[in-house]
Amino acid sequence: MKPSHESEADGSLTQVLRQWVVDDPLPPHFQEGVWQRIGGTRRQEASGLWASLVRRLEVVLPQPRVAYSYVAALLLLGVIAGSWTAQKQNSRLEASLGSRYLQSIDPFQPPSPDR
Repeated sequence: MKPSHESEADGSLTQVLRQWVVDDPLPPHFQEGVWQRIGGTRRQEASGLWASLVRRLEVVLPQPRVAYSYVAALLLLGVIAGSWTAQKQNSRLEASLGSRYLQSIDPFQPPSPDR
């Protein structure tokens, strides 16, 4: 139930709003300017592949299944990229250590070009 003072306040507010009149005219071509700004905003939004991709993600990503699979895909991609980078560095280090070992056994052997 509403308290009685709220209904009185609503009644007085309604009465004030009914009596309120705006006498100031709008600037010339106001409505045309508004529609031009709306049209310009739509054109800016529509352009660009990146913008359309972001809009699709904004619509689809809030769904839990899609969000979890997106995170899982990013995690998998990160693990694959990290593994690939580590493998490259390990092979480079292995080649370097091999050439160092051979040079320690035979000091007259020329140094490898990767040093």
